[in-house]
Amino acid sequence: MDLARTEVSPAGASPAEAGRAAAKRRGTAARLGLMALPVAFFAVFFAYPVTAIVARGLKADGVWRLGRIGEVLAQSDVRQVLWFTTWQALVSTVLTLLIALPGAYVLARFDFPGRQLLRAVVTVPFVLPTVVVGTAFLALVGRGGLLDELWGVRLDTTVWAILLAHVFFNYAVVVRTVGGLWGQLDPRQEEAARMLGASRFTAWRTVTLPALAPAVAAAALMVFLFTFTSFGVVQILGGPTFATLEVEIYRQTSEIFDLSTAAVLTMIQFAAVGAILALHAWTVRRRETALRLVDASRTARRPHGAGQWALLAGVVATVAVLLLLPLAVLVERSFGAGLGHYRALTRDDGGVFLVAPIEAVGNSLGYAVAATAIAVVIGTLASAALIRRDAGRLVRGFDALLMLPLGVSAVTVGFGFLIALDEPPLDLRASWILVPLAQALVGVPFVVRTMLPVLRAVDVRLREAAAVLGASPWRVWREVDLPMVRRAVLVAAGFAFAVSLGEFGATVFIARPDNPTLPVAVARLLGRPGEINYGQAMALSTILMLVCAVALLLLERLRTDRSGEF
Repeated sequence: MDLARTEVSPAGASPAEAGRAAAKRRGTAARLGLMALPVAFFAVFFAYPVTAIVARGLKADGVWRLGRIGEVLAQSDVRQVLWFTTWQALVSTVLTLLIALPGAYVLARFDFPGRQLLRAVVTVPFVLPTVVVGTAFLALVGRGGLLDELWGVRLDTTVWAILLAHVFFNYAVVVRTVGGLWGQLDPRQEEAARMLGASRFTAWRTVTLPALAPAVAAAALMVFLFTFTSFGVVQILGGPTFATLEVEIYRQTSEIFDLSTAAVLTMIQFAAVGAILALHAWTVRRRETALRLVDASRTARRPHGAGQWALLAGVVATVAVLLLLPLAVLVERSFGAGLGHYRALTRDDGGVFLVAPIEAVGNSLGYAVAATAIAVVIGTLASAALIRRDAGRLVRGFDALLMLPLGVSAVTVGFGFLIALDEPPLDLRASWILVPLAQALVGVPFVVRTMLPVLRAVDVRLREAAAVLGASPWRVWREVDLPMVRRAVLVAAGFAFAVSLGEFGATVFIARPDNPTLPVAVARLLGRPGEINYGQAMALSTILMLVCAVALLLLERLRTDRSGEF
C-alpha cells in the first residue's frame, strides 16, 4: 500500500494539514469580518467627532493654523496646567502603589473569612462615578465637612484632597492587576530560594519581585493614565486654583469658548495617552508570555504568625479609613435634614433643571442599559477578533484603538458630538441615543479587557477541531466559545453598566436639561449655592453610589478567578 498516495494531497500536504490551513484562512477572514463593526463604530463616534473639534479649532478658511500650537504652549498658564497635570499624576501613582500593594498581597496570598467581601469593597470605588468620588471627599474634607467640623481642617482647595481622592479611586486597579498575577505565581519558587539560604526579603526581591514587575508597571501606567486625564474629581475639589488638562479643555470649551486652545490641549493629551497605552500594551504582553502560572485557588493560605495577622489588620484598617469613611460621610451628609434632601429631589423648583432631580435616576438607568447593550455587542465582536495573540500588528493596533476612549478627552468627544453629528445622515443632536453612544465608548474597553483573557483561556484545539469538521466561524463561536464565556459576558455587561452610569465628561455636554443624568445633576447642584442644593447633591450621589455598589456586588458573585483584568 502506497502510504504517501493515501495520506498526502496532490499539493504535497496531508488532508489534516490542508484542513488546518483552510481553517486558518477562514479564521483570518472571520477576524477581519468581526473587526468591521467595531472599527466602523469607533470611526464614526470617536475618531470623527474628535477630528472635527480639533479641525474646528485649528483650521481657519481652509488653512491649518499649526503655529497656534507654539502660541498656546508659550502661555504660562498652559504650562502650569501641564506641570500640575503631570506632577499630580506621578504623585498619585506612587501613593496608590505604596498604599495598595499590601492589599494586593493580602487578597492574593491570604485565605480568610470575608475575603470575597473585602475584594468587592475595594473594587466599589473604581466603578463609582468621579463626580461621586469628588462629592464624597468634599463631604469629608471640604467646607463644612467632617474634618472641618471636628478639627477645622479643610482641604477642598489643596492638592492633598485631589491626591487622596485619586488613591481612593485607583486602589482597586493595583489590587486587581497586581494581586491577580500575584495569586497565580507558584509560591514554591520563593520557598525553594529560602531553603537554599535566602532570607524572606531576599527571596521576595530576587524571585517574586521580577515576576511581578510587568504587572506593577501595567498597574502604574493605568493609574497614571486615569489620574493624568482626571476630570470630575479635579473639577469638584480643585476649585479655581488647580486644573488638569481635561479640566482646562472643559474650561476653554464651555466657559471661554477658545476652541483653538482646547484643540491644542486635546492634541497634547492625545499624544501623551498614546504613549502611555503603547507602554501598557508592551507590559501586558510581557506579563502574558514570560511567566508560568498556577491556579490562584491553590496559592492562598490562612494567615499564620503575628506579622501576617497584623498585615491583614492593617489592610482592613486602610480600606475602612481610606475607602469606606468618605462614602460613610457622604451618606451621613445626605441625611443631614433627615429625609428632607431626598424629599426635595421629587420637587421641581424650576431652577437647576426643567424636571424634578429624581427623574435623573430613571434617565441614567435607561441610558446605561442602552449603552451596555451597545458596548457588549461591540466589545464582544472586538474580543472575538483579538483572541489570537500572534495575529499581527494590525490586530494589536486595533486593540490599542479600543483603549483610547479611556484616555482621550471625554470633554472633546462630547463637544465633538455636538459639532460633528449635526447633519444628515448623522443628525443626532436631538436624539436620545446620543448619550448612550458616548457612554458606550467608555464601556467597550471594559468589556474587551474582561472578556479577552477568558476567550484566550479556551483551548484553541477545540476551535480547530470544530473548524476542521466544517463548522462555520459563527457556529464555532456559538457552540464552543459562548458556553464557556457566558459568565464573563454577564460580568462585562455589569462593568459596562456601572461605568456608563457614571460617565460625566462627555455627557455634561450632550445631556439635555429635561433629561439630565445623575452625574450631571450632581455637578449642577454642587455648582449652586445653598444648603438644600448641597444636600440634594449628596442624596443623588448616595443613590448613584448604592446602584453602582449593588451592581458590583452582584458581579462578584458571578466572577471567577479568570474573569478578566478588571
